[in-house]
Amino acid sequence: MDQIVSLILALISLTWLISFGAFGFVSLKEDEKRATRVAFATALIGSGIIALSILLPFPIQLAILILFAVGGLGFIVFFFLPIGKVTPGNDVPHIRYDERNVMFARARLQPGTPEYESYYHDHPENKKGDDRDRARPGLLSPHARLANPYLFASADASFFLTEELRKAVDGPVADERSELPPDKMTDYLKSLTLYYGALKVGVTELKPYHIYSHIGRGTGTYGAPIELNHSFAIAFTVEMDFTMMGVSPDPPVTMESARQYVEAARIAIQLAAAIRALGYPARAHVDGNYRVIAPLVGRDAGLGEIGRMGLLMAPRQGPRIRVNVVTTDAPLLPDQRHQDTSVIDFCRICKKCADNCPTKSISFDDRQEIDGALRWRINPESCYSYWTVIGTDCGRCMAVCPYSHPDNFMHNLVRWGNTKSGGFRRLANWMDDFFYGKYPTKHEPPKWTRVP
Repeated sequence: MDQIVSLILALISLTWLISFGAFGFVSLKEDEKRATRVAFATALIGSGIIALSILLPFPIQLAILILFAVGGLGFIVFFFLPIGKVTPGNDVPHIRYDERNVMFARARLQPGTPEYESYYHDHPENKKGDDRDRARPGLLSPHARLANPYLFASADASFFLTEELRKAVDGPVADERSELPPDKMTDYLKSLTLYYGALKVGVTELKPYHIYSHIGRGTGTYGAPIELNHSFAIAFTVEMDFTMMGVSPDPPVTMESARQYVEAARIAIQLAAAIRALGYPARAHVDGNYRVIAPLVGRDAGLGEIGRMGLLMAPRQGPRIRVNVVTTDAPLLPDQRHQDTSVIDFCRICKKCADNCPTKSISFDDRQEIDGALRWRINPESCYSYWTVIGTDCGRCMAVCPYSHPDNFMHNLVRWGNTKSGGFRRLANWMDDFFYGKYPTKHEPPKWTRVP
């Protein structure tokens, strides 16, 4: 009997060593220095203590084994306890949002222009703060705090290309229409979107609250009411590189952000052009020339949930994505949205994005009803003001989010547990702080970006 107990303890020690050791190697590959140290230390110390218990008298060995058994049973019970249940509530806005109120639209207003005068006549409360931001160096300015002429040139080049692509969001529709049943058309267009380079894709019916009420940026007349009569929206995501985002708020984060805006625009414009060639109206919605609120469309298309930081949280990349949309009248079958309350619950208990936000622009409170919909409210003014000082688009909230870890077996195992158990979500939240720290350090930027 004592040999069996010793053998079981040896197996537990080996399993402990392999499990945490493997996590240490994964963390090393991900350049997570703290997680690497903590994982290897946990692997060696924990397995060593368990192995040394084999040398103890049999009664103590048996007591330790029983302790492990009780702990394992307790974890199973804890896993299935009804903890962290979230009532979904209504998350559908009752009104359409005016794009002129978006910070990026306000930042483009030039003093002395009719648009400037009109907007601040209607919204005098925003004028002082917006004028102060305009007086600061600004995004990608050579006078910004984190300015780097080489890396800023890269980001600026990507933004330049995105701006050029904004002109191609719409176009003529072919006279001859290619007919397919809605299910086959949906499958084809989804596959085409993935072929063009998208990470994930979904379809939803286009709802009024998806559409901005008035034009704030892009083609068309500033302030004109938006009429978008398409029936469906195809939403897709592209992934932002884990390493580049991990150095936030330093310049590589804006390089990657801008690069993925280009990729998302390219895919959307190609997809819309292909749909028009099939004989159906289609418009791409790209950075700086949206007519829809892309995160809301993406959520309703089943691509994720809106988290504490106000961004779409993809199941395996968290907020480390860009979302773009193509609206169309092509016959499609919408995906059924299944509200993932596990993400809402995790965001309720985590708050790491709020803790790490340099300007405390992310709320620590629970969701509130805004425009008839439950959601978290961020402070876009203080967030954007910080950008105008440092010259980058920060991205610290994306980098520290536990859902932003790479898409691999180790992290996906945690993600799976999060979807199944409120108790597990609380353990996962604690473990993320234990391994990565409540205030994670920045990653080292790739060597080639360390210029001058």
